[in-house]
Amino acid sequence: MVGCGFFARNHLLAWHHMDGVELVALCDLDAGRLQAAADLIEQAGGTRPRLFADLDQMLREVRPDFVDVVTTMESHEALVGICARHKVPTICQKPFAPDIAAVRRIVDVAGSAGIPLMVHENFRFQGPMMQLKQVLDGGAVGRPVAARLSWRCGFEVFKGQPYLAKVDRLVLLDLVIHVFDLARFLFGEVDRLLARTQKVRPGIAGEDGAVCLLEHGSGVISEVLGSYHTKIDPDPFPETLVRIDGTDGFLEVGHGFEMTITRHDGTEQRSIAPVAPDWGDPVWAMVQESVLNTQAHFIDCLREGREPATSARDNERTFALVEAAYRSAAQGRWVDLATV
Repeated sequence: MVGCGFFARNHLLAWHHMDGVELVALCDLDAGRLQAAADLIEQAGGTRPRLFADLDQMLREVRPDFVDVVTTMESHEALVGICARHKVPTICQKPFAPDIAAVRRIVDVAGSAGIPLMVHENFRFQGPMMQLKQVLDGGAVGRPVAARLSWRCGFEVFKGQPYLAKVDRLVLLDLVIHVFDLARFLFGEVDRLLARTQKVRPGIAGEDGAVCLLEHGSGVISEVLGSYHTKIDPDPFPETLVRIDGTDGFLEVGHGFEMTITRHDGTEQRSIAPVAPDWGDPVWAMVQESVLNTQAHFIDCLREGREPATSARDNERTFALVEAAYRSAAQGRWVDLATV
């Protein structure tokens, strides 16, 4: 694994507790973070991994079965390129890159090397969202026609990741990209998109709020909302609130992971709450469960020789939505995805 920063703890513990996986080496430029990550594995009962400050050296000396890249997006192209030169399968954190041109270069490099490359795009691997997909596919509300996916909260994202206050592209690229992928997962590909952004908090470089309208090829029109500035009590962080209207009824996922399905014959309620891993924190149950599910999917795909659901090629389509949203917000018009 390369990268031992804020979110890496979830990756570390998920790999350590996964059957058939051994975390053999860690790489980071920050010696303190590197030692802390190794200590965490030892404290969890694992063998202390070998430690490196250079990924190329690590791959030459260790020859792992795969690499997990858990660094900031600016480094992904170079790091995936090193993995590709060594012919090592890779899973990479999101955002995949700062812009779609870089995304496409990374996709080409991995394709030329013939290595599996998956993006750690984990909202679709959240237990509640996987259950929601099953309910939709089962026809609970008929054919979906309209939807609202909302991830608006007042989470202090800059405390754990202060560098985000300095990036020009913030909420669409850091947060809404997850919800875009979720919309694709639930309703299929998007034909065109309209977006508006806001900057509410003082002292930040990028936008911290966005409202987007998506027209899907399936006929569904979905509204995607995201913000880091919304004052809500109780704050729904880290939940995605959902409303889906169908031809036979409507479905809502509200605060506390309560799903309500309303049809002509009545209303059904059920809990779709996530299950925290044994090593997890109940407050972060959904996040940690989704990391575990994402990583398990990658391992299954490696073992079975199939393309991951969020492969680099697939994530390029999610990233195109981000590019379209920034273009739409800047130009004040609908953007066709075919032009991105």
